Amino acid sequence: MRRMFGSIRAKATLGATLVVAVALVAAGVAVLLSLRGNLSDQADADADNAARQVASQIAARTPYRDLDLPDSEDHPVQVVDKDDRVLAVSEDLEAIQGTGAEGVKPVRNPGAHRDDDEGDDPEVGEFGDVTRHSTGSATVDGDEAAYRFAEVEVSDFRDETVLVYAGAPLEAQESAVGTAATAMLIGLPALLLVVGGTTWLVTRRALRPVEGIRAEMAAITASEDLSRRVPEPDSHDEVARLARTTNETLTALEASVERQRRFVADASHELRSPIASLRTQLEVGAAHPELLDVGGAVEDTVRLQQLAADLLLLARLDAGERPGEANLDLAAFVREEVSQRSGDRLPVEVAVVAGAQLAGSRSQLGRVLGNLLDNAQRHARSRVTVEARAEGTRAVLTVADDGDGVPAQERERIFQRFVRLDDARSRDDGGAGLGLAIARDVVERHGGRLTVAESAAGGALFRVELPLA
Repeated sequence: MRRMFGSIRAKATLGATLVVAVALVAAGVAVLLSLRGNLSDQADADADNAARQVASQIAARTPYRDLDLPDSEDHPVQVVDKDDRVLAVSEDLEAIQGTGAEGVKPVRNPGAHRDDDEGDDPEVGEFGDVTRHSTGSATVDGDEAAYRFAEVEVSDFRDETVLVYAGAPLEAQESAVGTAATAMLIGLPALLLVVGGTTWLVTRRALRPVEGIRAEMAAITASEDLSRRVPEPDSHDEVARLARTTNETLTALEASVERQRRFVADASHELRSPIASLRTQLEVGAAHPELLDVGGAVEDTVRLQQLAADLLLLARLDAGERPGEANLDLAAFVREEVSQRSGDRLPVEVAVVAGAQLAGSRSQLGRVLGNLLDNAQRHARSRVTVEARAEGTRAVLTVADDGDGVPAQERERIFQRFVRLDDARSRDDGGAGLGLAIARDVVERHGGRLTVAESAAGGALFRVELPLA
């Protein structure tokens, strides 16, 4: 149950139903109030007409006993003076409330008739507009009902001001409002049921691809098979974009895992050779000290140490290690790095232009220049050249040799890890194939790029471009 109501589909259905319920209740109340107001206005108008008809008779100086009053059930009438004495009421009116005077028995001889000397054509008096409306009740022949009363002031044949109350029944209003309210009470739950069911079905259909994505991701997690992909719906909505993004993430994750697997396999293979060689030499030395090749053991140890350092740096780069923010003078940096090299097979010619400032890790950029120089030393015939200068907003560092160069179709592959173009070259001479891969990774993490082309002497020209500080 908790899982059901915790789902997006249940929340969407409940939310939509609540919103529609609030809207319908508000609309229903507004309709009922409007209907009640309109019917009340009609009752007021009906009561106004009845009150004016009686008032016009009184204004014409008609005695109260001669008034032509409407039927009590349709329009109960009550005429009172300023002292709330009842002067006239409709026939069969047994009780009245809401007019201000509850009496239904007229007083005796309130001026029963006008004087005879007034003539046959008496002057018609004046009566005013409806002064107020009120809601009350009247009992006629034992039946009590609700009425809307109108009040009119008028001068009678005695020139006294009296009040005429005439009512209009509210039965039609109550019946219409009651019918509308009943219809709403019946229709509202049915409509909410339709809205809830429709929302449930629509969200179920809309979220079905999401459930497919979730199920496939669960299966991928359980099987650890990163070659699988989640289904992509044909729609162009957010769910389809989610599926595409998920598949792109899986593709990147698969490539990363595969790269790590290859890295571990290659690293194990590269480490096996110097470790095995070193172990053999130590075992021979232990059995026959006179045969111990100390120089070879030292070389294997150095190569093993360099390989371990390269692998450690690659691991840090893959983990997202950010370069430092030290400021470097490019010309001074190149001169210092070249001057610290010893044991190079060929001298390194340096041509630098002062003024270029870099921001980055000195140790990592030093590794880049060292790896490029090591590569040039292995392939050059007679010379290695290093140049450094500023070009616009970039600092440019080039390392060139006069060796055989790099074929155009291989100029990207050489930056892959553990790649050697000359497979016949020994590992001792050719290295592990990590130097150029490390150099490119470091340069790219410094916001630059590393490319290879042909030098003026026909060999390889490695060009490093880095943003100026």
